[in-house]
Amino acid sequence: MIESNRQKKIAGVLQEDLANVLQNRLREAGQSGILISVSKVSVTTDLSIAKVYVSIFPSKNASEITAELNKIKPQIKHEVAQLTKHQLRRMPELTFYNDDSLDYIEKIEDAVKGEENPISNPDLLPKRRKS
Repeated sequence: MIESNRQKKIAGVLQEDLANVLQNRLREAGQSGILISVSKVSVTTDLSIAKVYVSIFPSKNASEITAELNKIKPQIKHEVAQLTKHQLRRMPELTFYNDDSLDYIEKIEDAVKGEENPISNPDLLPKRRKS
């Protein structure tokens, strides 16, 4: 499904403002050593729901932080609504998801560069059944 220009503009505004709000919240909470970034925001066609994909480093804390973000999303929504009150009529409902694409890319790069060569060690590949 193709996004309209309006959806793209609203997603861009939300992405920028959400990144600022989340980084300020981390700074205020004193969470040093954790980096959070908003990698993508997608908005539904009726502009009522926004799916927010966040990348969290280190990734071992990602599921806990994503769950915590979903718990406090009313406060986050309120802060972002205050920032975008002159740009949006209604603030969409936010849902946070963990974006693990960087981990996925890293695994692929390690597999390409790494010692685990399936050609020299065929036991790494799953066995295929004859049909």
